[in-house]
Amino acid sequence: MEVIAKSASISVEDYLARELASEERHEYLDGVVYAMAGASIEHNIISGNIYSSLRSHLRGKPCVAFMADVKLRLEFSNDDVFYYPDVMVACDPRDTDKFFKRFPKVLIEVMSESTERIDRREKRWSYQQIETLEEYVLVAQDRMEVTLFRRANQWRPEVLTKPDQTLALASLEFSLPLSGVYEGVKV
Repeated sequence: MEVIAKSASISVEDYLARELASEERHEYLDGVVYAMAGASIEHNIISGNIYSSLRSHLRGKPCVAFMADVKLRLEFSNDDVFYYPDVMVACDPRDTDKFFKRFPKVLIEVMSESTERIDRREKRWSYQQIETLEEYVLVAQDRMEVTLFRRANQWRPEVLTKPDQTLALASLEFSLPLSGVYEGVKV
């Protein structure tokens, strides 16, 4: 998502209350709220392809896939952060809040030109601090390119660029060929 505006500092409680009443989504970084722009058609199709495949794969298992509207809450020292990952898989029984997750196993961001830098740097660093995160995936929407970071591989990137290559999420025993990730999108 693209940041379109930011507001003055507010408390976590005020942010959560405003989000419940808001028609727009906002990310929260230590008191500052950022309004998010709408996604492109390609972004929506790619996110949907991944989400629907994950949802089918996880049916009847303890993990659950979420798409776009469920927040991720992070806490660093005294800083609170809320993001809206494009796709998130959570399995941890400690995650009991109704509106956000704290302990995801997999996070996926579909990047646009305006968000790629944030997704590759800020969010990657933040996400890799999560004790339960096993895999972080970055998906380009303007070209066929998926970058997979795994905790088990010391977060070194694995870049996939061909339709016959497979996005394999070892932590979920899940795989999806890039042709499936990009089904319905011209790249």
